[in-house]
Amino acid sequence: MSAPEHVVARVEAFPLVYAEPHYRGAERCVTLVRIETDTGAVGWGEAISQLPPATLATRLLVEQAFAPLVIGGDATEVEAHWHAMCRHAYWFGVEGIAAFAISAIDMALWDLKGKLLGQPVASLLGGRLRRELPAMGSIIFDMDDLDWTLAEFQSMRDQGYRIVKAGWGMTLDSVFGTDRARDLRYLTEVRGVIGDELSLVVDVPGAQRVWDLQTAQRRLREWEQFDLRWVEQPLHPAELELHRRLRAATVTPVGTGEDEWGPESYRHVIASGGVDVLQLDPGRCLGLTGCREVVRQVEAAGIRYSMHSWSGALNTAASLHVLALSEHGDTLDFKPHPSPMQHDVVADPWVQRDGLLALRDAPGLGVEIEEAALGRFALGRRRYRLISSGACQTC
Repeated sequence: MSAPEHVVARVEAFPLVYAEPHYRGAERCVTLVRIETDTGAVGWGEAISQLPPATLATRLLVEQAFAPLVIGGDATEVEAHWHAMCRHAYWFGVEGIAAFAISAIDMALWDLKGKLLGQPVASLLGGRLRRELPAMGSIIFDMDDLDWTLAEFQSMRDQGYRIVKAGWGMTLDSVFGTDRARDLRYLTEVRGVIGDELSLVVDVPGAQRVWDLQTAQRRLREWEQFDLRWVEQPLHPAELELHRRLRAATVTPVGTGEDEWGPESYRHVIASGGVDVLQLDPGRCLGLTGCREVVRQVEAAGIRYSMHSWSGALNTAASLHVLALSEHGDTLDFKPHPSPMQHDVVADPWVQRDGLLALRDAPGLGVEIEEAALGRFALGRRRYRLISSGACQTC
């Protein structure tokens, strides 16, 4: 067998922390991965590792568990590397921190392969069915400041978004879904601001178990008047049978899936019959390879999927490529205001126009990292000690 033309020579992880403007400046984290060949070609990936300890742990797994499997191998054999990483994680599992690490490496390998072959990632994954994708302007509700929330929805309408979304709350003590009268007021006022022509999604913190099945049924029936595109995570994500019963008893589409980790766990969610719109995140659910496998399951089941992409520009790029693969793709989350991981670390930030994002023809993911900017956001052990002592309560 002849030696590969493009050999992986280096794999490096960058744990980053930043203040999220859409979350009142709360600190959030991502892990970027840089892969370089022996000829100097570079690909980048991203994991939505979210919390400082998880982000530091992701770096450890990237560089000590998985990089040795990739270094020295053919940079274009992405799926072979994906399977090798998944097999290597057989004992500690391909979920959690391992999923973050595999996701970022897989994304970087696809970006690298696209650059080496001069092709956009979507073309390598199966082909681009669409070149413009609907961006869903996504914010966090402030359940203690209705005026601010309404101003945000007005801003998204003014910016040209056709699909808008809000959910959760600025603090876990005050979230959407916990106060029936307040929720109704917010939905009434929001619909009044955006009108009937914009599509509206709301995100209930089901992971916090704010509703039981009976409450979820009552709320969704009561909210039919607002013509919601879907209600996201109305129940705890593990309660698959309850999702099935909720979907059977109501007409508003049910969305879930952002807490899943890969094709195997998504297979159970789809088989439950409790979902209309499945949320995928390439920075979490085993990268682009994992997402492509789930999209095939979605197509076979005849449901829809959306991209849970509320982190950095690399994740947005990967989400666009996945969304372009299938007519079952619906939309992707998109931050309506500038954010450090979307704007400060890339040379070419994504810009929506008339509620759409254009899939770029550039090779790879289509976005270039500004390596010199990464140092400003580096998460180190000293900074983690500060955060863990109370400087940052939510990331």
